[in-house]
Amino acid sequence: MNTRYSLPFYLAGAVAARAGDEMSGPALMLAGFALAGSAADASALLAGITVSAAVGGPVLGALIDRARRPGRLLAALLALYAAGLGAVLVGLGRVPFSVTLVIAVLTGLMGPALSGGWTAQLPRVVPAGRLPRANSLDAMTFSAAGLAGPALAGGVAEALGAPAAVVASVALIALALPAAWSLPARSVRVRRARATSVLGDLAAGMRVVVGSAPLARATLTSVLSCAAQGMLTACVALLGERVLGGAGRGALLLSCAALSALVANAVLARFPRAVAPDTVVWAGALVQAVALGLMTAGGPAVLVVAVLLAGIGEGPQLAALFEVRHREAPEHLRGQIFTTGASLKITGFALGAAVAGPVAARSLTGALTLAASVAVLAALAFHAVPSAAGGPADGKEPSSR
Repeated sequence: MNTRYSLPFYLAGAVAARAGDEMSGPALMLAGFALAGSAADASALLAGITVSAAVGGPVLGALIDRARRPGRLLAALLALYAAGLGAVLVGLGRVPFSVTLVIAVLTGLMGPALSGGWTAQLPRVVPAGRLPRANSLDAMTFSAAGLAGPALAGGVAEALGAPAAVVASVALIALALPAAWSLPARSVRVRRARATSVLGDLAAGMRVVVGSAPLARATLTSVLSCAAQGMLTACVALLGERVLGGAGRGALLLSCAALSALVANAVLARFPRAVAPDTVVWAGALVQAVALGLMTAGGPAVLVVAVLLAGIGEGPQLAALFEVRHREAPEHLRGQIFTTGASLKITGFALGAAVAGPVAARSLTGALTLAASVAVLAALAFHAVPSAAGGPADGKEPSSR
C-alpha cells in the first residue's frame, strides 16, 4: 500500500474511465446509425465491442498481474481503448463497415481493464482495514457511471451530434490516464515469487476460482444475477411503452436502478461490516428476484418502486463481490481473477438479453418472470456450491487475509 497515492485520486480516475466506457456503447450506436445509416450496423458495433470484452478478460488480467507497474499497463490499455473508439468513429462511412466492425471487436478486448483490472489494484491503494469501505465506494463508481454515461451520450449527441458523443467518451477515458499511470507498483516479494508462464498463470487463476468455495459461490451467483439484469434490460423498452406511455421512457428505468444502487452503496460505505459480504451476494440476488416479480404487477408506481428495489439489490451485491474477491484471491493472481469475473458477467448479461428479447416479444410478463426465476436460481446456486474447498487451489494464502 502506497500512502502517497490517495483513494480520492483512484476513485476520480475510476469514475472518469467507467463513465467513458458506459458512454461509449450508446455513443457508438448513435454514431453508427447517423454515419452508416443502418440500425443493424449500429447494433453490430455495440455487439462487437461488448462480446469481445468477454474474451479479453482472462489474458488481460494475467498480463496485469505479471507487470512490475500494473498501473502503467492499465493506462496503456485505456489509451488503446480510447484510440480504438476514435478509429471506429473515423472509419464509419469512410471504409467498408466490416473493417470498422473488426476495429470495434479489437477495441472491446481492452474493456475489462476499465472494470476488473482497475478494481484489482485497490488493495495497494488503501490498508486492509479500510478495504470494505473502499469496496463500497468503488462499486459506487460503477453506479455513477451507469447513471451518467448513457445520459451524457444522449445529451451530447442531441446538442452537438452523434460523433461528438464518441469524442466525449474518448475524452473521459483519457482523463483517467494519470490516475492509472501512477498506481502503486507491485511489491518486490510478489515479483520474486513469480516463475510461471502466462498460460500457467491462466490455469492457476481458474484453479483458484474453482477451488475456493467462497469465490466460486460469489462468481456463479454474480454471473446468474447479471443474466437476470440482461433480461431486464431487454424488457425496458416494452415496459416503457406499455406502462409509462413511451418506449423511450423505459431507458429512465435503468437510470432509476443505477441511482438506487448508488444510494444503497453510499449507506453501505457508512456501515461496511454490518453484514458479511458472502451473505450480501446471495441476498442481493433474492432482492432482485423480488423486484423483477413486482414488475409483472403493472402500474407506473409499482414499476418504479420495483426498479428502485432492483438497484438496492444490485449495488451492494457488487460491492460485496469485490470484497469476496479481494479476500480470497492471492495477490499475484488478483488482476486475472477480477478481469475473468468481469468477462463472465459480461457473457451472462449478453446471454440473458439475447434469451429475453424473443420471449418479451411474445410475452413481457413471461420474460420478467423468467428473469425473476434466474435471480432466484442465482441465490440458490450460492448455497449449492460445496464448501469442501475452502481456499485458493494453488495452496498459497491470500495476502489480504
